[in-house]
This record gives sequence, structure tokens and C-alpha cells, in this order.
Amino acid sequence: MRPSVATALRNATRPNHPIPTLQHFLQRARVLALYRAIMRATGRIADARTRAETRSHVRHEFERYRHVDDLSHIRYLLSTGKTQWDSMERYIDGL
Repeated sequence: MRPSVATALRNATRPNHPIPTLQHFLQRARVLALYRAIMRATGRIADARTRAETRSHVRHEFERYRHVDDLSHIRYLLSTGKTQWDSMERYIDGL
């Protein structure tokens, strides 16, 4: 292979962003677990319109912070999300 072709192929398979650390992978798993738990639990909302609005809001909030890379900010967002969800879940269970 010509050097230019080999270089192009090698560069095409490498991402343009840095490779996440182990801590990033662990935090990502925690965030996804919270997201899935919330989405599953919203199925308990009886009113279809309210359920759809809640799911849309949850998705929007998670997408809003999708590209945050700072671990301390991710931990803060995860903690805040859990707290908000706990209070919301009590409301849902009361319905």
C-alpha cells in the first residue's frame, strides 16, 4: 500500500476526540442506568399525554448535557438528576 493510502485509512478509523477514561465509562454507565430507570418508571403514569410529556422532558434534559466531559460536572448532574427523580417518583406513586 502507498503511504498516503495507509495514513488515510489509519486516520479514518481514529476518532477526532480523546478516548474516554475508565471513570468516564463508569459515569456513562451510571447515567444510562438512571435514564433507563426513569423511562421504565414513567410507564406507571396513567395519563398517556402526561407520560409522553414526561418522557419528552426527560429525554430533552439528558440530551441537553450529553456532551459534558468534566467528571465533577457529570457527578453533579447525576446527583441532581437522582434527587429530582426521587421527588418526582414520590409524586407518581401518589397518583
